[in-house]
Amino acid sequence: MFEVKSIPAFNDNYIWCIVTPSNTAYVVDPGTSEPVIKFIEDNNLTLTGILITHHHHDHIGGINDLQKYAGNQLVVYGPDSKYISEITCKVYEADRFKLKNIEEDVEVEVLEIPGHTLDHIAYMINGHLFCGDTLFSAGCGRIFEGTANQMYSALQKLILLPASTLVYPAHEYTLSNLKFAIEVDEQNEHLNEYILKCEQLRKSNIPTLPTTIATEIAINPFLRSNDKVISEKLMFQFPESPQQDAVSRFATLRKWKDNF
Repeated sequence: MFEVKSIPAFNDNYIWCIVTPSNTAYVVDPGTSEPVIKFIEDNNLTLTGILITHHHHDHIGGINDLQKYAGNQLVVYGPDSKYISEITCKVYEADRFKLKNIEEDVEVEVLEIPGHTLDHIAYMINGHLFCGDTLFSAGCGRIFEGTANQMYSALQKLILLPASTLVYPAHEYTLSNLKFAIEVDEQNEHLNEYILKCEQLRKSNIPTLPTTIATEIAINPFLRSNDKVISEKLMFQFPESPQQDAVSRFATLRKWKDNF
């Protein structure tokens, strides 16, 4: 029905491009326009739409130039945010809509996932999750505007998706996240196997993404703050921090990663 291609940008961003059999294209979080336009033209595509997850500049910086490039045909979906004036179609939790100019019905479901920012949303499209900076492989986003409880709740919402869901974060942070994850959860066999796999991919300059919900449930410490091994590690590492529930353990884990 469609393919998802990665367009590298900046140092470690991926602008995800949804490409249909009729060469219609939608891009997710274009922080810059130049690589998008090059990709569109090199592959004889027609840029029809943009999907925005949140307002940080490395996710929205290219919108204006792409609007000039594509003209009136371009629809820009995104959150109801005072920081993104270019949005032409605001979307909200549980909204469902069809992508325009695609020959088959491709339905998009919107998930509100505040934490990294208060306006953060994700798009679930036929088993593909575009989650911006909320969930990374082996990690999660920093909490800039929201609370630990909001970020924890957002991640819990995402792990309820089907295990086979393909997850497309916006950054190639995997190896860095894995260095922290193995510090937290060194006995995890799934994690050790995943590290070897991802190291080989990056040596060949191949993205470690997409990941899957099943993989992240197995290896991502931020999804496993109820795990006994991780809980004991946190109590040993931070005996003065509150550890009474999953949210407080998650908050401690996130602060540890912030300073790792």
